Amino acid sequence: MSLNLQNKSSDRFDWTLAFILMLLAIVSFFAIASAQTAEQYGPINFVLLQIRWYGLGMIIVACAMYLDPEQYKKISWPLYGFGILLLLFLMFAPGGKDQIAEIRLGAKRWLHLPVIGTIQPSEFIKTFFILGMARVVSKHQEEHLVRNMKSDFWLLGKIGITLILPLFFIAKQPDLGTSLVFIAITIAIILVAGISWKIIVPLFSGGAILGVGLLWMALYAQDFMENVLGFDRYQFRRVYSWLDPYSYPSDEGYNLIQAMTAIGSGELSGKGFHGREVYIPENHTDFIFSVIGEEYGFIGACVVISLYFILMYHLTKVALSLKDPFSVYVCTGVIAMIAFHVFENIGMNIQLLPITGIPLPFISYGGSSLFSNMLAIGLIFSMKFHHRTYMFESDEDE
Repeated sequence: MSLNLQNKSSDRFDWTLAFILMLLAIVSFFAIASAQTAEQYGPINFVLLQIRWYGLGMIIVACAMYLDPEQYKKISWPLYGFGILLLLFLMFAPGGKDQIAEIRLGAKRWLHLPVIGTIQPSEFIKTFFILGMARVVSKHQEEHLVRNMKSDFWLLGKIGITLILPLFFIAKQPDLGTSLVFIAITIAIILVAGISWKIIVPLFSGGAILGVGLLWMALYAQDFMENVLGFDRYQFRRVYSWLDPYSYPSDEGYNLIQAMTAIGSGELSGKGFHGREVYIPENHTDFIFSVIGEEYGFIGACVVISLYFILMYHLTKVALSLKDPFSVYVCTGVIAMIAFHVFENIGMNIQLLPITGIPLPFISYGGSSLFSNMLAIGLIFSMKFHHRTYMFESDEDE
């Protein structure tokens, strides 16, 4: 065995990932600049605000890189616990106008904090959850070197307990989109945790059947879901307006109709910068992809999607290069989180998936969302940076 040391920080820094983030930032600034030309936002300059959020996000990445994987292992549970306490505080905090908790469209998801401003706690807790889940799985595997069905079931039980608390609090806000992100992260980590397929196949099959069953009940058994399962009427309307938005042109289906109209009107090459014509509420956040599709057409949309594919490919390469199981699970969780955000956001803009209010990573306007993503990417930078500092390899591999 030989010790491979790389002392130069510049050699250990992931310049490729930084370059991809820079390209996404440029796309974000141009798209938001076009979106805010609508008079609905008044004198607020969201581009300057987004530049400021990116500046602070870079500080978050730098701070995240300072800690190594062993330190993240030690603080993973405290961070997870802090996240749960923050969700608990949000649930019981007084909500309404001029209150510490803000309620928008019946959802209680935001906190007003002095100096910091308005934040969405669930955005940050996704990253804390990834750390906690990585700690649970890696520690379990350290304790059970010989795996069997019993140990796999025990690991699934630990994973379920780790998931259930944040999922419960976020579902109570209510926030279906973020709840699905937590589920996507959990599924990805289960798939790479080495659990027997004899358990995974029935488990995922059961989940798929449950999902189809809930969709069927949303269409044909609404009273049962509302009275017995506790679902709200607005959630049913989300499903109906997704399947048939033109039956709800002035209500729940309006945003989807406008988004598809905007993307379709962009055709192959789009209408050009500031050529946007279709009005969409909140087009600088959840529907930023419709702005890109309208102004830059099919070509521009493909470029953005390709950037995300390159990002996912690079993050996967980083995960495969790591030797520490904890670092691998952290990377897996981050990849799943970003990939689900991209798939859901673009999908809801083109009617492939229901509208859930999930932003497009690194492009949609928003401090909480961007800070959360930058913190998650900071973990990737850290795992790569510190892994390459101390890496043992066999002489045959050199």
